[in-house]
Amino acid sequence: MTVSRIFVANRGEIAQRVLRTARDMGLETVIGVSQADAEGLPAQMADRAVVLGPAQATQSYLNVDLVLHAAKATGCDALHPGYGFLSEKPELARRCAEEGITFIGPRPETIEDMGDKLSAIAVARAAKVATVPGTDMIDSASKAKAAAEELGYPVVMKASAGGGGKGMFLARSADGLESAFNRATREAQAAFGDGRLYMERFVEAARHVEVQVIGDGEGNVIHFGDRDCSVQRRYQKLIEEAPVTAMSPALQQKLREAAVRLCAHAKYRGAGTVEFLYDVAREDFYFIEVNSRIQVEHPVTEEISGHDLIHHQILAASGQGLVLSQDEITLSGHALEVRINAEDPARDFAPAPGRLTAWAPPLQDGVRLDSHMRDGDLVPPFYDSMVGKLITRARTRDDAIEAMLRAIRDFRVEGITTTLPFAARIIDHPDFRENRITTRWLEDQFLAAQDVA
Repeated sequence: MTVSRIFVANRGEIAQRVLRTARDMGLETVIGVSQADAEGLPAQMADRAVVLGPAQATQSYLNVDLVLHAAKATGCDALHPGYGFLSEKPELARRCAEEGITFIGPRPETIEDMGDKLSAIAVARAAKVATVPGTDMIDSASKAKAAAEELGYPVVMKASAGGGGKGMFLARSADGLESAFNRATREAQAAFGDGRLYMERFVEAARHVEVQVIGDGEGNVIHFGDRDCSVQRRYQKLIEEAPVTAMSPALQQKLREAAVRLCAHAKYRGAGTVEFLYDVAREDFYFIEVNSRIQVEHPVTEEISGHDLIHHQILAASGQGLVLSQDEITLSGHALEVRINAEDPARDFAPAPGRLTAWAPPLQDGVRLDSHMRDGDLVPPFYDSMVGKLITRARTRDDAIEAMLRAIRDFRVEGITTTLPFAARIIDHPDFRENRITTRWLEDQFLAAQDVA
């Protein structure tokens, strides 16, 4: 399969990121944009921009028919879905195959298997990768109560079709179980059109760790190290770092091997992230899910590995397989990533769209900015609030923290409110500096102890 012209089916910083690599590879590019993004940087970077439809995502970025029509009409032989939107919709991958367009991502059946949490857990078990003690599908509150008694409280309800924290509710005792079950069912049905749930034992002191992999679709898989994504609010990641420094090197190696084994078993193709829950008290890890796309936090992996993951995605999708062996991947240094969201922490993180009157990123060694924003650009109210990602890389974790604090201090943003000052307070906190955080730390301790304004 020869790839010469890529259709970018996304917006914002990830669209800009894909376009940059495609240009470096000598590939032609076309981007599909909504009317709200027609004057944005990605539309100007691409060789050609096509307006898909109105600002509403359902009438543009989420419309499979429109996206495929635009890709075909502009003569594209490949399609990159970025993350979010249609990136994990097997329908898009399947339709691309039918139309003879190379989908830069896993096969549709892999996306289906990994997109359904119960199916993904079954794949993990078949690959002999440990999973969180839990249930298969539960379809009633009475069955949930019986299962919880067997697992032991606290337990967490999870949507089988879920992601991003939707359909997840915690029950610490039998008194709250029925309410948690009903709320999770309703939210899962509303968010995904699928109200199926399963239950897991809730790990009180947990960290969210993950492994970046690339597979050739034939059972050959390599990893690019791991990341820690434990700073979360409402199950949404805010700060990520690589590599994981909270576990022993021996356990870290087992983590990486487990991710490779699972994806090799699944004959995974392209870039993927295998996510795990690290039980701090037990010093053990459990499989959570596979994200069958490029992740928001991929830059920290690129910084410590020196490899362009989008480049390897394109090569794998085009049938060129793995151009690296595991021995050729060397990890060095430490990298931090802060998501820059147009939100107001003082107003319960309410979205804060508006026009940028100043956007002056820091200029210093070891700092990277992935963003599609410029002076005068409008942050529209229709999409996710993330306007960029600030990344620092240094020799040690402590040095990366200091570099990030300097970068945030020197970053001039005016016209909108962002989460940058809030992020600076997090990484300057003694608990973060000393690596004492868990997935519940931000909400249960940091936010509970201070005014976020």
